[in-house]
Amino acid sequence: MMSNTVVVSRYEQRLQLVQKIIRNDTELSEKQGRELAVRLLHTLDTVPETVR
Repeated sequence: MMSNTVVVSRYEQRLQLVQKIIRNDTELSEKQGRELAVRLLHTLDTVPETVR
């Protein structure tokens, strides 16, 4: 018996969390919310460690 295992990366998990928050607190579409979430995560990931 074979099972289909779906692997979700840590980045995708973070992206979905940020997208969910954006969608709950704004009137953006799903596509717009995802695009904003990608931009936000990219910005957070590129901030130097000393600044965080």
